[in-house]
Amino acid sequence: MNLEKLKYPIGNFEKPENISPKKIKKFIEVIKNFPIKLKQEVENLNDEQLDTQYRPDGWTIRQVVNHCADSHLNSFVRFKLALTEEFPTIKPYFEDRWAELADSKNFSISSALKIIEGIHERWVALLNSFTENDWKKSFYHPEKKRKVYLDENLALYAWHCKHHLAHITDLKKSKNW
Repeated sequence: MNLEKLKYPIGNFEKPENISPKKIKKFIEVIKNFPIKLKQEVENLNDEQLDTQYRPDGWTIRQVVNHCADSHLNSFVRFKLALTEEFPTIKPYFEDRWAELADSKNFSISSALKIIEGIHERWVALLNSFTENDWKKSFYHPEKKRKVYLDENLALYAWHCKHHLAHITDLKKSKNW
């Protein structure tokens, strides 16, 4: 398998041209179901398996799970900032550096799974409360140097869930786990 396919098993994120209410519902379903799907994929893996990289020079499954907790927590906060402030500038972070910290690289995934479960439960409740106007609220992303609307950010994080889940499921298939 080529490296690009290992990096992006479901392809790169492509912002949908039109984000309809029907698409929004589908994206929310992905966010809702991610914690259950992730837990099912990793709960029976041993430490050796959790410490296996999904690609050469890539993260381990352990780091991917902990990254999802970090990333989704950041995204949840970004949604709340956009809902409560007038066009806030969000704080980007160095996800690659976070993945190398002890709580990501060498720590049990049980707390990350709990964080993901709790964040996603609250996130879905928040998303389901949105009015049509809320989806057009936005934040400024200094790393991307542009405005990001909440409907686009929802689409991105639905992709993000599928993207990292595919890293794990593809590795498990390749190893016959």
